[in-house]
Amino acid sequence: MASTARAHDHFPAGGPDLAAAARDALLAQDVAWTALRAQIFAALAAAGGPASAYDVAENVSRETGRRIAANSVYRILDLFVAHNLAKRIESRNAYVANSHPACSHDCIFLVCESCGTIAHMDDDRLAAAMRAAAERTGFTPARPVLEVIGRCAACA
Repeated sequence: MASTARAHDHFPAGGPDLAAAARDALLAQDVAWTALRAQIFAALAAAGGPASAYDVAENVSRETGRRIAANSVYRILDLFVAHNLAKRIESRNAYVANSHPACSHDCIFLVCESCGTIAHMDDDRLAAAMRAAAERTGFTPARPVLEVIGRCAACA
């Protein structure tokens, strides 16, 4: 497996093409694309960076003119993560829209503790090694998460 180690901005500006790709990916997995799911995905993609479920709930509530409960948003965001439409940044309890929903890499997040910038890199070799190491202990990995906390190039 070739290594694809590269860091890049993970956060799309959103828009109809990304929403259509997300919808198509969910429908291809036989999961309904409801109006609320579309609104939540649009709000997440429009955030342009990590957003909490509360941020998304607030934005969708403002856009729709009706209160959307954060627990409903959490459920939908978790569904998006399970179906590769979003990624969860564990250390920030935040989510980002996956700009490549048809591509399934284990993301390695690079979190700047100074400015808060979050980028991600894909490194299939490292991800495979993480999974293999877990399996050697008898553990079955479901969703490996790797976050590197440090300083980005601009803050270093």
